[in-house]
Amino acid sequence: MSITIYVPRDSTALALGANEVAAAIVAEAGKRGEEITLVRNGSRGMFWLEPLVEVSTAQGRVAYGPVEPEDVSSLFDAGLLQGGQHELGQGLTEEIPYLKNQERLTFARVGITDPVSLDDYLAHEGYLGLQNALAMQSADIVQEVLDSGLRGRGGAAFPTGIKWKTVLGAQSAQKYIVCNADEGDSGTFSDRMVMEDDPFVLIEGMTIAGLAVNANYGYIYVRSEYPHAIAVLNEAIAVANARGFLGENILGFGKDFQLEVRKGAGAYVCGEETALLESLEGKRGVVRAKPPLPAIEGLFGKPTVINNVITLASVPIVLARGAAFYKNFGQGRSMGTLPMQLAGNVKYGGLVEKAFGVTLRELLFDFGGGTESGRTMRAVQVGGPLGPYLPPALFDTPLDYEAFAAVGGTVGHGGIVAFDDSVDMAQQARYSMEFCVTESCGKCTPCRIGSTRGVEVIDKIVANKNQNQRQQQIHLLRDLCDTMVNGSLCAMGSMTPLPVLSALNHFPEDFGSPPAVVGKAA
Repeated sequence: MSITIYVPRDSTALALGANEVAAAIVAEAGKRGEEITLVRNGSRGMFWLEPLVEVSTAQGRVAYGPVEPEDVSSLFDAGLLQGGQHELGQGLTEEIPYLKNQERLTFARVGITDPVSLDDYLAHEGYLGLQNALAMQSADIVQEVLDSGLRGRGGAAFPTGIKWKTVLGAQSAQKYIVCNADEGDSGTFSDRMVMEDDPFVLIEGMTIAGLAVNANYGYIYVRSEYPHAIAVLNEAIAVANARGFLGENILGFGKDFQLEVRKGAGAYVCGEETALLESLEGKRGVVRAKPPLPAIEGLFGKPTVINNVITLASVPIVLARGAAFYKNFGQGRSMGTLPMQLAGNVKYGGLVEKAFGVTLRELLFDFGGGTESGRTMRAVQVGGPLGPYLPPALFDTPLDYEAFAAVGGTVGHGGIVAFDDSVDMAQQARYSMEFCVTESCGKCTPCRIGSTRGVEVIDKIVANKNQNQRQQQIHLLRDLCDTMVNGSLCAMGSMTPLPVLSALNHFPEDFGSPPAVVGKAA
């Protein structure tokens, strides 16, 4: 009887030697005359344990990690195929506290299934949401999404159902669904994991969106730095087309939806929806002035739904289990779950999907285990390179759009980057301005010129030994930030000051000022 062994094909696992481990397992099994079935699954998101090898037993999957090729022989000696004891043993995978204490809805299949096996997907509640949607009117699908409370997971947190309702009501013979998979924030990888480890859930979500607004064509705009994601998506799209879940006359219901992957060229500003549309149309990725909104005049001037990967990947479970089930997670106006990504100076980096309401402290210490360096955690940046830096006094803030806004924070795409007490916050503030210098599309003056002047002013503050002159430069920097916030055309320029101001407010000693009294982040 063949024993099933799982070795991830996720790019994080590959970077840590998963292919070599898989080859070693196959070779060792052959040498010992053992019959095995090797499944290349997705990553469970516990990156400190990658490559994580799992073996199927009567009690459930048993995990071992991190496994290197030279460990394979001793694993077989210890009874790997029976889930035997070994120093790399982690016990039953589902009982590992890091996983057990999550609420995985969007990531329900990630790490469990073979990403490109449609049969595997169907066996784990896949396409149930689409089948329900095919039996519904477009307006009823939109209402279900509205009732779920699902908001955009890309950063703006705009209610998904309202965006869809606008596109549904727009009069046009041609409409589009666009997935923003240009995941460029520091410390983020949830989009990549969905695309590599459960691509059918994104395909299903986009197909449901097409049915909801009467759009028959979709694009997934993926950053060029994600070659594995692009390959997996194209393979899954081909399978879905061949099996009748995409293309013409979907599952015999007379509905059409085509889908293709487009590769971006690595510009951070193309994560902004209108710059993304310009890029998709073959133009330079420059921000458009709004109005008109993309929901009215989007791709090629047609009504367009633009959502990010996690938003669209959350739709199938809403349609499969109903709006009431989904909105039962979370708190206040922040409903459902958010896959949060722990990175930076943290002991246990990886993906944690929790209902809104979990605190930063719980994520950083209960899941993340504190700093990798063992030093005191001094600051955390949530929401990518444009997110404010939060001090320990704000770590008990619940992860909730409104609660974070109340302390000047941003949830963004759920990326959490930790820093210990060796960090220089003046240099972090400078990095934020310098990032904007590099990544600005250059269309508006506050962003293009303001960020360049911001780097210069911070350099003067750091270099200046005269307290009065330093305070004048700090005042100038605050004025410059105010101009950028209120005068920039898009979030690139208007949010760049947030990490700068938060560093000034919470860590003034790094700028040569007296220590802070904790207040708002920006």
